[in-house]
Amino acid sequence: MSDYDFETALAMQETGRFLYVGFMCHQSVEKILKAYFSAVKQETPPYIHSLSRLAEKSELLPRMNEEQLEVVDKLEPLNIEARYPSYKENLMRSLNKNKCDILLTETKALTEWIKQQL
Repeated sequence: MSDYDFETALAMQETGRFLYVGFMCHQSVEKILKAYFSAVKQETPPYIHSLSRLAEKSELLPRMNEEQLEVVDKLEPLNIEARYPSYKENLMRSLNKNKCDILLTETKALTEWIKQQL
């Protein structure tokens, strides 16, 4: 599902729906972190959406380099499922094609690294 969400982020980039590029990048990392947690801990991952907390609970956080931690920090506020419309509007104004190109590259690198840890 992480790969599916990343492909959806790519499709959203093609159509200029930048808010959803960010959201789907967040979802892609969230799902791979939960998959990692399940594989390593042999239990159901916590029902949380915070990428930093998921990385911490899965014990990946201390192994992440500075660049990976920055990606987590960038993606953290992009979980928009339960956000107010004004919050979404502000996020939408902060995202553009160039920023989303970077997010996509960074998300791909982070998810691939997490997969390699399995």
